[in-house]
Amino acid sequence: MTRVPPAPPVTRLCGFLSALALAAAALLAPAAVSAQSGPLRIEITEGVIEPVPIAIAPFLAETPDAAGLAADIASVVAADLEGTGLFRTIPPTAFVSQVSNFDSPVQYADWKVINAQGLVTGAVAKSGDRITVKFRLFDVFAEAPLGEGLQFGGNSATWRRLAHKVADQVYSRITGEGGYFDSRVVFVSESGPKDARKKRLAVMDYDGANVAYLTDSRDLVLAPRISHDGSEVLYTTYESGIPRITRMEAGTLQRRPLANQPAGMTFSPRYSPDGSAVLFSLSTGGNTDIYRLTLGSGAMTRLTEAPSIETAPSYSPDGKQIVFESDRSGVQQLYVMSASGGEPKRISSGAGRYGTPVWSPRGDMIAFTKQNEGRFHIGVMRPDGSEERLLTTSFLDESPTWAPNGRVLMFARETPGATGESALYSVDVTGRNLKKVPTPGPASDPAWSPLLN
Repeated sequence: MTRVPPAPPVTRLCGFLSALALAAAALLAPAAVSAQSGPLRIEITEGVIEPVPIAIAPFLAETPDAAGLAADIASVVAADLEGTGLFRTIPPTAFVSQVSNFDSPVQYADWKVINAQGLVTGAVAKSGDRITVKFRLFDVFAEAPLGEGLQFGGNSATWRRLAHKVADQVYSRITGEGGYFDSRVVFVSESGPKDARKKRLAVMDYDGANVAYLTDSRDLVLAPRISHDGSEVLYTTYESGIPRITRMEAGTLQRRPLANQPAGMTFSPRYSPDGSAVLFSLSTGGNTDIYRLTLGSGAMTRLTEAPSIETAPSYSPDGKQIVFESDRSGVQQLYVMSASGGEPKRISSGAGRYGTPVWSPRGDMIAFTKQNEGRFHIGVMRPDGSEERLLTTSFLDESPTWAPNGRVLMFARETPGATGESALYSVDVTGRNLKKVPTPGPASDPAWSPLLN
């Protein structure tokens, strides 16, 4: 990543960001705007916000064979931003003027007249298989660039990643949040009739593009989990006839059983934040508890010991705590305990059953599945159990996973009926912008990767 020489500098970057902040302050409850110097930042917590109009000028082709790529990249950038529900892209047919040179001064008046609050310009060059994409972002009403221009390089196979990187930068500069577009999702791809469903692991871009299959459908696979550096995938397989945990290297797709896992049924694995250990559930003698396996030494530690089912563990981002589900109270609930074990504290308190908890990458929330009065929900709460908020409701919603920035959740939703199929959906932490994620067929058990390098 290299920097593009900036447009003439300014000291106040206010117009576009201020417009977004004011809209959110009026329509969100609550919305927090930082008082620090520099660009305003907004944290959206709940409510509805009017999408901010933004113009994405057609990206310029700086070499003769880059015209098609330039159009494709600009289209993906627009789709990424619109897909958040925070932006409305203005169609090029409404543009008063066109950008004909990447380095030409911006004619702000022409963009103000169509009410564009932000403007993205870009250019693409191609040399052999090498692609270079550069972009700039402007605050139209402040007549100022928002940060420096940046340049990304890749090849023909990675052009969509370059577009996602541009969109991540635009999103981050305007919202103050981290991006999440340049990421992938491992999931269970399903086929066949409901009573004889075949399942295999697959991976795709966050938006459903570039699907590739990681396993065949000969053995049942469940619950993939991606390491925090994106290098490995843990999952549960029934290859031996009972659930056992397998490791897969993301680059080579080489698979091997999790070394030193004890005899019995092992399932629901999760990496520690530093990748040095794996949490999992072990079921023996009719009892299920949570264990930690240190990968380097093979040492195993039992973390829970109760005559109940403890499963679905998930680390806090700092690795100091673990959240899990347990029916020790007689009903499936959520508990938090020290990563070294000890007495857990129950954090769920509402009516119904709680399960599949997963800690946000930001550490501020825990997502979960809730079943109550015949309906399923995806919800979030604070790590102490406060501020519980249900984001979805349906016949069956389950398996939440967090985007890298902790602002969006993906989950599986099953439709009712004998032929009901599972599909992937996403929703942001406010409960807004619920939408289906395209997959080649039925899909379940999503696991969102960290941002790619």
